[in-house]
Formats: sequence, structure tokens, C-alpha cells
Amino acid sequence: MEREHKYELKIEWTGNNGSGTSGYRDYSRNHTISAAGKETLEGSADPNFHGEASKYNPEELFLSALSSCHMLWYLHFCADARIIVTSYIDKPVGLMSELAKGGGHFTMVTLHPEIIITDSTKIELAISLHKNAHEKCFIANSVNFPVTHQPTCKV
Repeated sequence: MEREHKYELKIEWTGNNGSGTSGYRDYSRNHTISAAGKETLEGSADPNFHGEASKYNPEELFLSALSSCHMLWYLHFCADARIIVTSYIDKPVGLMSELAKGGGHFTMVTLHPEIIITDSTKIELAISLHKNAHEKCFIANSVNFPVTHQPTCKV
């Protein structure tokens, strides 16, 4: 049985420096991302596109969505397999091509999960469960470029 889930956010541009978008360099790319009952995130554009490096940019948030979705499925499969995970850190890397005519797209993302488990006899199984997580990840199933993973696992 298929179910549909709805997600809602509020994105608010906060970068009007007094003259709106009167010129390409006359406004800030700063904005806020909020949802009911949650803390507000401060966002901007990538510094390459006139944004502030101290704020999250859409590309970073996109990587975060891919990585955290994979992680949550992975932890689910580990719990089902009675693999006790005590630490999970991922350092995802994404490549985006900027087109000469403007715009661009991601061409690939590689997840680099570093997992610590309690039982050395389950390392091989723990690594294999990344395939299952990838197959179920809602975000990875929604993109049109390869998402790969290069996990490490130790006790």
C-alpha cells in the first residue's frame, strides 16, 4: 500500500540591503529556513555565488539530506540484524558541474560512512547493509545521478 507524505518549510529571503534586487551585487543571498516547532537555519548561497561562507548553502543541505537518509536506513537495518552501532560519522562529497550558460547540476555524490560496532564477527554484514540502505533511501531514489558509498567499519 502506497502512502504519501507531505513536507512543508518556510524559506524567507533576509538579504534586502535597502534597494532590493536593484543590481546583481546589490543584495545578499541570506535567507532563513524554518518549519513549525523547529529551530531556524540560516542559509546563504555558496561563496562562489556571492553567499556567506558562515551559513549553510543549498548544496550542503542537499548533501546532508542524502547522507542522513542513508544513515537512518542503515541504522534501521543494523538494529534488525542485531548489530550494535556505537558511532556513525559520514563525510559526504558531492561534485556539481556549473554550466557555461548558467545553472548546473550534481554529477555524483559519494558517502564515506565511518561506523563503529561492538562485534568484530559482524563487520562484513555491517558493511553489506549499506547496499540495503542505499536501495531504500528516499532521497537517493529521487536523484538522477549516482550516489555511491565507501564505508569503513571497525570495532
